[in-house]
Amino acid sequence: MNAFGLIQIGLILVCTTTISSLQCNHLPLQQRKMIKNSLQLLDKMGKKFPQHCLREKMSFRFPEQVLKPRQKDTVKVAVEEIFQHIFYIFSKNLTLAAWDGRALEQFQNGLYQQIEQLEVCVIKKKTHYFQSKEVNRLKLKKYFQKIDCFLKDKQHNLCSWEISRAEMRRCLQLIDKVIRKL
Repeated sequence: MNAFGLIQIGLILVCTTTISSLQCNHLPLQQRKMIKNSLQLLDKMGKKFPQHCLREKMSFRFPEQVLKPRQKDTVKVAVEEIFQHIFYIFSKNLTLAAWDGRALEQFQNGLYQQIEQLEVCVIKKKTHYFQSKEVNRLKLKKYFQKIDCFLKDKQHNLCSWEISRAEMRRCLQLIDKVIRKL
């Protein structure tokens, strides 16, 4: 390969790194837009919360301390993991949910795009986060397993999905509140 070819490759790498870092600098703004859009899509997916589901209400208790670390990068890693869990929950056994399929698909696509953007920005930080914050990671896993088990126990019926949808709404609102402070 000649010197000109090496210079071109070098320029491409510099541009890619620069674009990637610019994306990461605007990540909180992108996340706020995505969360606002996701909340609207959650509303659009279903109707009002069914009154007959109120007696099945469940308290999942989101582990808020996972979003209260001192480092921004740690918050980004936690948010990425939360989005992955939400994506997983909203990607299976939705037949009884009776939701607007288009809104659900847009919700899933938005989560997926946000996960990809976060992965680019936090890939180097993950190892440190997972070693130092294993307790928080396990708390998140337990929280989402509780929701998943609730859905399974209720055989993914309409009320279990509506309760889960309301819980994801609260979860996204908490993330939005934290991101606004970054």
